[in-house]
Amino acid sequence: MGKKNLSNIEISEYLSDMWAPLNEDQRKFLSNNYILQNYKKNEIIYDEEETPKYLMCLLSGKVKIYKDGVGGRSQIIRMIKPVEYFGYRAYFANEDYVTAAAAFEPSILCLIPLEVMTKLVSENCELAMFFIKQLSIDLGIADERTVNLTQKHIRGRLAESLLFLKESYGLEEDGYTLSIYLSREDLANLSNMTTSNAIRTLSNFASERIIAIDGRKIKIIDVEKLTKISQIG
Repeated sequence: MGKKNLSNIEISEYLSDMWAPLNEDQRKFLSNNYILQNYKKNEIIYDEEETPKYLMCLLSGKVKIYKDGVGGRSQIIRMIKPVEYFGYRAYFANEDYVTAAAAFEPSILCLIPLEVMTKLVSENCELAMFFIKQLSIDLGIADERTVNLTQKHIRGRLAESLLFLKESYGLEEDGYTLSIYLSREDLANLSNMTTSNAIRTLSNFASERIIAIDGRKIKIIDVEKLTKISQIG
């Protein structure tokens, strides 16, 4: 993994929400205490039971937060897109990581030591409120996702995952193809189902002309019908 420092101009642009409430001294302090880290596709960013060291912000690429369950089967908890912060909840809860994170594709992260964040948050109420809001949003999403993954049927769960990927990463220039290519296993792990069920349900959606499949590329043809399936559950 290569490392290099970001310039002050770059960090102020990438981390604008975090940068804005800081005073001049705090900006200088932050500018001297972060690194840019490159991760290869499928490279582990952090693992379960590791001690948190950094607040992480994804600058480019795609990252999955996941947890290994019974029988080694993974459950994807969250998908991170630029520019989102992650990796800090466990630190403020005085815990080791209960999840793991890995790069879906070549990704660049900004890493800020959590001791630096503690100092900045303790000095700056506006920054503290920003991260309280971020944690609150993440908790709300997690609560809703827990209900959906346990109460919706297979079709509803897969439809929801496809719509989630569309909202998170957008579509390619054709206006139909998801801008993220997942393996069937990853899509199953995101939807809380077996890989065989994911493959079968995708095939059913394709035969119903809701989506079109070309390898790992998925085109959403009928977003209205997909939304209805997700809502019905």
